[in-house]
Amino acid sequence: MTKPKRKGRKLVTAYWSLVGAGAAVLVSLHQVYADTIWNRFSTIMKDVYGQLVAISTIVAVTAAAIALLVRMISRNQRAVDEATSWLKRIVVTWITLNSLGFIVAYLQPLIAGGQYTG
Repeated sequence: MTKPKRKGRKLVTAYWSLVGAGAAVLVSLHQVYADTIWNRFSTIMKDVYGQLVAISTIVAVTAAAIALLVRMISRNQRAVDEATSWLKRIVVTWITLNSLGFIVAYLQPLIAGGQYTG
């Protein structure tokens, strides 16, 4: 039988020792000025929601303008009825998306810190 090479084994031991020391340093660092993960998540979600509301408003206005043009210009009663139903769907969806922010802003103080204070 052949013996494993000593040089390769020493290299592996040195590598894992270095990885262990690096991990110990990373774990022991105390991040004083860093936000908690929940504060950062809340900031990101507020930004995403703001972008979603802006995009949905632009899309809703564009689609509503097209639906209104079809209602005004079309001579086909079926097209007018479909444009009216699409206009209702657009308005309901836009109101729902925009009211989610108000609902969350109202409920957040009630359940702050994992404790319901209602």
